[in-house]
Amino acid sequence: MEKYKLFDAEYKFVSIVWDKEPINSTELVRLCADRLGWKKSTTYTVLKKLCERGILQNKEAVVTALIKREEVQKYESNAVVKKTFEGSLPKFLTAFLDDRKLSEQEAEELKRIIEEAVK
Repeated sequence: MEKYKLFDAEYKFVSIVWDKEPINSTELVRLCADRLGWKKSTTYTVLKKLCERGILQNKEAVVTALIKREEVQKYESNAVVKKTFEGSLPKFLTAFLDDRKLSEQEAEELKRIIEEAVK
């Protein structure tokens, strides 16, 4: 669903909200200045656009997210697998794990995830 597509700067902005919500819009402006180097006007412009898209809500100067981080991550990861690996999860995992070693705990967790997905 396109609703979950966020550009890099938008994702960084929404991540601040996810980490701090509910957050006062004045505090959000301060954090965006510190972390993103944004001016107040930029913060409010992006906030307004994301509210219009149904991603954030700004009620009485308190900002909250209307969608969860996990929903955006799921959308983005599916888009990458579809676009870059022709929708093949094995191709994605092969590329991702190519020069990386998994810990025993990571391997066990991946096995558990796969077993749950097969059920």
